[in-house]
Amino acid sequence: MNPDDVTPWPADLAHAYRAAGLWRGRPLGSYPWEWADQWGDRTAVVDGERRLGYRDLAERSDALAEGLAASGLGRGDSVLVQLPNGWEFVVVAFACLRLGVVPVMMLPPHREYELTSIGAHVGVKGIVVPDTWRGYDHQALAHRVASALPEPARVLVVGDDVRPGSVDVRTLIERGGDPSARREALDARAPSGSDVALMLLSGGTTGVPKVISRTHDDYEYNARRSALACGFDAGTVYLAVLPAGHNFPLASPGILGALFSGGRAVLLPSPRPDAVFAAIEAEGVTSTSAVPAVALRWASAAATTSADLSTLRTIHVGGSVLSPEVAARIGPALGCRLQQVYGMAEGLICYTPPDAPPEIANGTQGAPISPYDELLVIDPDGNPVLPGEIGELLTRGPYTPRGYYGVPDQNAVSFTPDGWYRTGDLVRITPEGNVVVCGRVKDLINRGGEKISSGEIETLVQEMPQVSEVAAVAMPDPEVGERVCLFASLHPGRTLTLEEVAESLTARGVAAFKIPERLELLPTLPHTSIGKPDKKALRTHLLTPNPT
Repeated sequence: MNPDDVTPWPADLAHAYRAAGLWRGRPLGSYPWEWADQWGDRTAVVDGERRLGYRDLAERSDALAEGLAASGLGRGDSVLVQLPNGWEFVVVAFACLRLGVVPVMMLPPHREYELTSIGAHVGVKGIVVPDTWRGYDHQALAHRVASALPEPARVLVVGDDVRPGSVDVRTLIERGGDPSARREALDARAPSGSDVALMLLSGGTTGVPKVISRTHDDYEYNARRSALACGFDAGTVYLAVLPAGHNFPLASPGILGALFSGGRAVLLPSPRPDAVFAAIEAEGVTSTSAVPAVALRWASAAATTSADLSTLRTIHVGGSVLSPEVAARIGPALGCRLQQVYGMAEGLICYTPPDAPPEIANGTQGAPISPYDELLVIDPDGNPVLPGEIGELLTRGPYTPRGYYGVPDQNAVSFTPDGWYRTGDLVRITPEGNVVVCGRVKDLINRGGEKISSGEIETLVQEMPQVSEVAAVAMPDPEVGERVCLFASLHPGRTLTLEEVAESLTARGVAAFKIPERLELLPTLPHTSIGKPDKKALRTHLLTPNPT
């Protein structure tokens, strides 16, 4: 990682955030020992039959941090982390944070295309993967990616089948030694609160996902304020079922919010209703997070389950917007409160209050977590709209970075010269200060909370020899919100099937959730006045019934 590719907050604002106590100047990796000293053997992390107390978490994270250092990784280095939800994910994350190594949070469905592109862009020196996951050989994937990177990168593997040439993560975690001496040594080499702590991925509108660098200071504030907004305390038992590399289950309020509160984080690798309901009953889960499609499956399944869900107090739903009518069904079906979440890995997070009346809980996406968050709603010409009118949301604040990592040209588009981040979302703000999301400006497809860049898919499909022109648009879907529909015109005499598109993208190493699920072939695509594919017309085409 190159520090020069990180856009800092202006010095005067950074000083103000520190003076106000928002930024505490502490590395995130220092907190497990504070928690261990305060809560000792209280259970912190649950993964099936495996349970880690707070002291276990601190000691194992330190052991792995020491092992990572012995393997040549150090402060400012970055590693791709592609792990499913499990106790090892938490230990790996805290070990990196403790040492000052920057984890780049990838997702289990990512393949060569995403891993190699992101790894080369950031300059990673390591790749952390499971040996296999759901029948896929991630260890072999990591070695292919490592061999394609411009600089050497170690492959670190979590699992029972660690092959020659890979580093066994569990062996590093279980290494012996004096925890007190190790703690003292790592304290002495701890990173600064202003250092980059981790990197998250943006949904993006062009190319592969953009990389968001989050500092120890801003991400701690993110988790702390989220936990406060959601009423987390020492009695919280949080269930993480969405991929933990996402900002939502990681720190909004997520795993970090639960641990900062002295609660318990239960990690589950599947959102299947039967597995989720069993975990709620077994662990006394009080809070969990879901995207709308998952929450609706749970709500439907709850009518016939025999599991005891009585401990569940709150479900946080975000990732895409719920209609008020649908939102009103979820809480009663699960016997808990619904708390809507609107946020982004780029920073801003809004929640409806846990005790909000129905018109706010079901009809808005809530208010920002920080009094230092700034929101600006503008019209297409960049002028502020009148109160209550719809426009594009711009934001800035103490946990909204001032630029993506290493893409100055993109930053000139996504951020204003005075630091406002252009969210691309169309919103209105109620007189009470709650945000209501009304649509979006950016060309993204939101499939069950996973943001898919139309431009990324179009660029890859355009390379197929059959294709003359292509456009990817969102196809409404009642289960996952939106799916990818591909419109294409072909060169004369050529043919193309949806299966061929899927095979081509899969061969390129594209994540499965991005693969188009419908193909529409047109002689020519409609165009706007400046010659771009007219996606408004294409969406209308999708909604127009075929003549009979």
